Amino acid sequence: MTVNPQQPHGALRSYGRIKSRPIKARQAALLDTLAPQVDLPAGPFDPRDLKPDAREIWLEIGFGGGEHMAGQAERDPGLLIMGVEPFLNGVASALRHVEERGLTNLRVHQGDARDVVDRLPDGCLDRIFILFPDPWPKARHHKRRIVQTEFLAALHRVLKPGGRLRFATDWAAYADWTLERLLGGGLFDWPAERADDWRTPPADHLTTRYEEKRLGDCAPVFLDVVAVAA
Repeated sequence: MTVNPQQPHGALRSYGRIKSRPIKARQAALLDTLAPQVDLPAGPFDPRDLKPDAREIWLEIGFGGGEHMAGQAERDPGLLIMGVEPFLNGVASALRHVEERGLTNLRVHQGDARDVVDRLPDGCLDRIFILFPDPWPKARHHKRRIVQTEFLAALHRVLKPGGRLRFATDWAAYADWTLERLLGGGLFDWPAERADDWRTPPADHLTTRYEEKRLGDCAPVFLDVVAVAA
């Protein structure tokens, strides 16, 4: 399968802090030693080459401290999970999970997810997760939200037909914003039939400490949509 990147875009910018508190010595050491071993390749690549026997390939965008993706990787060694996070402290935390749990099916990359998606071939992913991203609640900052029409089109390109995209937020306005864009382009189908379909976490969801803090203005909303065949 050949790589079919989107049209070149301007310089990517991830808003918000890239680093906050000092990184602990142990995690700093992992950034030097383990990070290069589990990083994603530079340039265009096919994730199936990273684990040819993978039953499914998942991508988590903005993984925070890495709890969710590490838990999923540990629960099912047959998966290959790739995580992309611009926040250095989060990457350091994820590397700690990789080391402590001995995970060989998890790849961790610091950077902008849009760049990684553009380097992937068509239809290579089974699932994508965007869990509790920064809501950028002020109207003048909405352009900074990771969920934008153009990016959703890029995600649809790399998902297999029938592949799933899961978005979760605890900000009501961001849930409305995302659902409008998910369904507005005809690229995704939302099979929800009742309120519990978005109010109740999916059966395979792993709750993280960040989610438990309930920092938003509503109970968590889960939007599980399916990629429609082009």
